[in-house]
Amino acid sequence: MESHAVKIIEILDVTHDVKCFRLEKPTGYNFIPGQATEISLSIPGWEEERRPFTFTALNEAPYLEFTIKGYPDQDGVTKRLHELKPGDTINIHDVWGAISYKGPGYFIAGGAGITPFIAILRQLYKDQKITDNYLFFSNKTAADIIYESELNQILGKNIRHTLTKEKKDGFDNRKIDASYLKEQIKDFNKHFYVCGPDQMVKDISAALEELGAQTDAVVFEK
Repeated sequence: MESHAVKIIEILDVTHDVKCFRLEKPTGYNFIPGQATEISLSIPGWEEERRPFTFTALNEAPYLEFTIKGYPDQDGVTKRLHELKPGDTINIHDVWGAISYKGPGYFIAGGAGITPFIAILRQLYKDQKITDNYLFFSNKTAADIIYESELNQILGKNIRHTLTKEKKDGFDNRKIDASYLKEQIKDFNKHFYVCGPDQMVKDISAALEELGAQTDAVVFEK
């Protein structure tokens, strides 16, 4: 089983509770946008506690990048990650499939559920293949939106932001449910990519099925 001890090069604040970690990239370590690995900590007592995270930079970047939300109220891996500093070492493991891009369609994300889509969208934008892809992105408040300006630049008029705990000019204030999807989506024969809290994914899956989306055209993070 592949395992690499790598140093943290840089840590950037993305939102009030999300950080971007850039790490050394081992020679020959490659991935496809949407894929993930497991991270474990080089901290006594935490070495065997592995957690999956999706790569958010492109494979061609000279570093590995992960965009990770911290949960300070939970004494877990993400809390410990958020306490690390550049120069500290963490362990990365095998690359494995998470979400695979199948073709143009609709990305539906809730909160940190956007992370499996970031490298996919960045790659499509770089390759000038972003046309005919759409993103519906639900967050509690505007302060929670991960990479808001970049996603707006990538998707332009094909992005819809909705806030569930805050009313703010320029943002929708609705839950993404069957009625919302029916209003916003014109073609349920396209691909759908869904990631977010478990209940959201379950509800959207049921809504898409109800609205006529084909089961094999709906892609979830595995």
